[in-house]
Order: sequence, then C-alpha cells, then structure tokens
Amino acid sequence: MAQPELKRELANRHVQLIAIGGTIGTGLFLGSGKAIQQAGPSIMLTYIIVGIAVFFVMRALGELLLSKAGYQSFTDIAEDYLGSRAAFITGWTYWFCWIMTAMADVIAVGVYVQYWFDIPQWVPAIFCLIILLGLNLLTVKNFGELEFWFALIKVITILALIGIGVVLLVMGFKTDAGSVTVKNLWEHGGVFPNGISGFLFSFQMVVFAYVGVELVGVSAAETSNPEKNIPSAINKIPLRILFFYVGALFVLLCINPWTELSPAESPFVKTFTLVGIPIAAGIINFVVLTSAASACNSGMFSTSRILYNLSKNNQASPHFSKLNKNHVPGNSLFISTLVISAGALLSKLIPEQAFGIVTTISAICFIWVWGVVLVCHIRYKKTRPELQAQSKFKAPFTPFINYVVLALFAGILIIMLFAKETRPALLFTPLWFVLLFMLYPNRSKREKSSNIATNIK
Repeated sequence: MAQPELKRELANRHVQLIAIGGTIGTGLFLGSGKAIQQAGPSIMLTYIIVGIAVFFVMRALGELLLSKAGYQSFTDIAEDYLGSRAAFITGWTYWFCWIMTAMADVIAVGVYVQYWFDIPQWVPAIFCLIILLGLNLLTVKNFGELEFWFALIKVITILALIGIGVVLLVMGFKTDAGSVTVKNLWEHGGVFPNGISGFLFSFQMVVFAYVGVELVGVSAAETSNPEKNIPSAINKIPLRILFFYVGALFVLLCINPWTELSPAESPFVKTFTLVGIPIAAGIINFVVLTSAASACNSGMFSTSRILYNLSKNNQASPHFSKLNKNHVPGNSLFISTLVISAGALLSKLIPEQAFGIVTTISAICFIWVWGVVLVCHIRYKKTRPELQAQSKFKAPFTPFINYVVLALFAGILIIMLFAKETRPALLFTPLWFVLLFMLYPNRSKREKSSNIATNIK
C-alpha cells in the first residue's frame, strides 16, 4: 500500500508571502532598536551586506532544490552531497534553531497581550500555540493562509511608515525630536558614530533579522509548481530587502535621530508616536503581536517538516514520518509544539538575558545551515556538472561568491566572540554540535538494524 505524501497545496501567493514574512520579523520590529544603538545610521549598510549574502545563499538553495525532483528540503541536499552525518547534524540543527526562535516568539505573544489584558503571560502564549497547532493540523493550506495575512499586516505597516516618512520629509515636518530631514543620518556623530566596532557588533542581530528567509526551501515539497514559484520568490528578495528593511530604516532615522531611539523599545512605536498618531502604541503592539505569532507559526511549520524529513531518512523516530488524514505530519507537529511551549520556563529563569541568548544561538545555527547550503552547492558544481549544465535557475558568480559569503559568515562568528552579550551563547552552542556528532553513530546502528529486519521480512 502506498504511503501518503505531503500535499502540494501552497499556491504562488502563499509562497510569495511566505518569502516576505520570512524577511520581515521580530528582528526588524524589535531587534532593530538595539542594532541601531550599536551601529547608528550605518545599520543600513549592515542590512545590505547581510541581505546580499542571504540572497546568494537562496540562489544556491533554489538551484539545488530544482536540480532534483525528489528533494523536499536542504537536509536531502546535505545527504546527497555531504553524507548522512552532515544531513543528520544539519536537520536537527535547523529544528533546534527554529525551536529556540519560536520559544522567544511565543513568550513575546504573552507579553504583548498583557498590553491590553492583565493576565499571566503564559495564558495567551499557550492559547496561541493551541490555535496555531489546531489550524496547522488541518491542512498545509492553513499555514499558507495564516502567513499570507500575517505578512500582509507587516507589509501594510511598513508601507504606511515609508509613505508617512516621505510626506514628512517633503513637508519639512518638525517633531519633538527636531526636524524630519536626511541630515539626521550624519549630523549626530556621523554615519559610524560608535566606530567600526559598533558597526561590526550589529551583525548578530541583523543575521537574526533574516532568519526564516529559507522557508521557501522548507516549503518546496508542498508548493504547487515549484519550478515557477520558487525562482519567482527568491528573485524578489533583493528588492524586498532594499524596500522593507533599508527603506523602513531610512525613514525611521530621518524622522528620529538615532540618539533618540531606545534599544528597550520598538523604534516603530517611537516613530508613530512622534508623528502624532495617538493610538500608535496600540497599533504597533498589534503588529508586533501578529509578527510574533507569524514567527511562531513558521517555527511550528518548519520544525514539523524537518522532523518529518529526518524520520523519512531514518534519522529520527519513524513515528515522526506519519501523516494524518490531511497529509500533515501530525506527530512531528505535536512534539515540536510541546517543546516550544517549554519556552515559558526560560523566561522565568533568566528573563533579562533570555531573548539575547536565544537570538544569538538561533543566528549561529542559521549560519551553519546557510553555510551547509553553500558548501553543498560547491560540491554540486564539482561532482554533478551535467545537472548544473541543465539548470534553468543557475546561481550567479559561483563558486567564487560561495567562498566570499562563507568567509563573511566566519567573520561574523569571530565578531560574536568579542562581544560581551553574544560570547556566552557562542561558546555554548558548539556543545550542541558535539552532542549531535556523538548521537549519530547510535542512530546509524539503529538504521542498520532496521534495514536488516526489513530484508528478513
């Protein structure tokens, strides 16, 4: 009897909005305040540099995904080009970093709801998880619909900010912080007010801001017409980066001198308040709430699909590859959600440091995953020239650009070692890779036993 497979129910509009949602998240709405305080106006350059690097990663991933019809995620790609151990480590690492990110986001949901209702934050956090779990258990189309509307809210908010900013610039509007002018970009200590060190230390939060962009790859197995939809979504990433990130930050820094923005609050709230919108805080709180729910939704989707693929490759329990009647990996989705719900404990134990530690670990793990994609693409060009010659979506400037981006990622990790806030997480995270390296032989033995049992039958 044929085993049920994942359904291709994500339409083009879902894929396009998943791509947008993946590049607009809590890193921009929440983390940008801290990044601006570190780098000043040069934060725009940081976003451009990391954005360009991520685009080349995505072009490499896109070419690899479309080179073989059987690929369902980049763990399958790692298996082909780097072996089963690399696929095992990469798959579980991707699961781990999304678990960490989703933990932070679901806790944030509870905090944001407290803005309106005086209830314990774990109540709305768990309620949000239950709702998202129920919707995701039904069909993958529900995930696409949720991300479509969540991303739409983010897009409308940023469009409103940029539109208002342009009008204020033309008017020469004055706020309590001074005139709205492009001179704010260099009149308060210059473009690099904290020197090169401040600029370099901002890279960690900016890397975290881009996590999730690879969801286009994770959703490949459930995308209708991937040959058309995946290239379309990937090729629009540069424009979205320039508009939604750099454009939004440009407007923010023209309205507010960077010295007026606090790392403890969202710069978007500050900006809408300064321009005289009385309900600004409530509006932005709602947007940030949906952004956190969106990121949590993405985390539940991606972790469940990663567990599903690990199970299909005999690198996780066979229970995780079982699909429910709606062709959704229900067991994988349930266990991932259960682990994410444990994030509330982290916020109680270390409330002040939790967000910084989680985002740093997440950024490090994503750098690993993105690095694996680039290395796989290098191997693909060397070992499968016939596939590369037939490719209709060739990654540009390869393999040279792959080495350049890998060097950039290595440099960012070195920078994290020198920053007091990121050093503990950077020193801790290698333990995760050591653990996976040690666990793999046990999984390999169980896989051999399973194959022997199958052959006997």
